[in-house]
Amino acid sequence: MDVLEINTVFTITFMGFSIPITETVVICWLVMLVLICASFLLTRKLELIPKGPQVFLEVMTEFLNKFAKEQFGPFAKHLGPYMGTVFLFILFANMVGFFSPAGLKAFGHEFVPPFTMHAPTKDINVTAALAFISIMLVIVSGFAARGFPGWFKNLLHPLPMMLPFNIMDYFTRLISLALRLFGNILGGTVMMSLIGGIFPLILPLFLAVYFDFFDALIQAVIFVFLTSLYISEAVKIHE
Repeated sequence: MDVLEINTVFTITFMGFSIPITETVVICWLVMLVLICASFLLTRKLELIPKGPQVFLEVMTEFLNKFAKEQFGPFAKHLGPYMGTVFLFILFANMVGFFSPAGLKAFGHEFVPPFTMHAPTKDINVTAALAFISIMLVIVSGFAARGFPGWFKNLLHPLPMMLPFNIMDYFTRLISLALRLFGNILGGTVMMSLIGGIFPLILPLFLAVYFDFFDALIQAVIFVFLTSLYISEAVKIHE
């Protein structure tokens, strides 16, 4: 099935090594470019009395700052921007498939689009990288809040015999974050492909609203919520 394939767009040769640039990498670059351009356009002419898009932008920023302060306390200034950034990246990455031209076969005619785009989060490499960054941020935040002795002491909480289980907990959280996002987005992509092959005209458009927008939002929220929960636990010191 095409949706399961990760195609190589082009290859870069550097010092005798061939580095394949896959469609996942290209789409991730595209998502980052869109976010960078959008942030520039939305913030280049800020006014003292907000109006239009600036109102929405300030409301969302205030919500993010309040959420970060409640979760991370004194670390909110550093962790809040990351949470907002990773949320927007995952959200837009999940929604990419909706804007991809679709093939159509009906009444003896077939339209083959010049290119297709799939959510890069259906690639386990992307979700694993995001999960790894989040878990490393949990560990670094724990160091910053407690120092290494305090962080190691927390691994012995509530009993010293819990040390191997608390260490294993970091790995299970990493796997859980990576596979949850990957499985949900891949499953939605496969479902849309199967339904599009059976009902190519109307039904896929309605289902795309769910899989490419609602489910995309839900998965971004879940990833950020779990990451913030893990970091919040790391920066709180047991009495």
